[in-house]
Amino acid sequence: MQDDKDIRHSHLLDIIMDIPFFADLDHLELAIVAKRMNYFEIDKGETLFKEGDQGNSVCFVVKGALDVYKQAVTLGGQVRISTVTKGKSIGEMAVIDEYTRSATVKARQPTCIVSLTKRGFDAILREHPAIGAAILKKIASLVSMNLRRTTSQLADYMNALPIT
Repeated sequence: MQDDKDIRHSHLLDIIMDIPFFADLDHLELAIVAKRMNYFEIDKGETLFKEGDQGNSVCFVVKGALDVYKQAVTLGGQVRISTVTKGKSIGEMAVIDEYTRSATVKARQPTCIVSLTKRGFDAILREHPAIGAAILKKIASLVSMNLRRTTSQLADYMNALPIT
């Protein structure tokens, strides 16, 4: 008979197997990562984190959706800049750097999430360097893709401005 911790670990392993971020890891590597992950649920409208909060984890949407808001000083409030859906991640840089969150994230609907804390990631990197390197490579790829998309959006925006 499994105790609660084993059941939780088994459930997390099943969950992360379906997250594209972890597609390059084999079953044994996934089991190591699952031991360092946490599962939680948030209600519609609940804030996952706020812009300016200290970041300490990357989160993966298992079910539901999260809206990402950025403070827009010129508009006098928050602007929704994206929605993160099933299988996608948010807050990747928090497991690498010590900076604060760059946006506010709220649940668009009831949402299930798994997270990997900086402490958990650091333990994987220390104890299983090849797995840590694979995760770092995936984070670098996501950050690069996000930068390319943002640069393209900025260029489109700048191109639409009137020439003075």
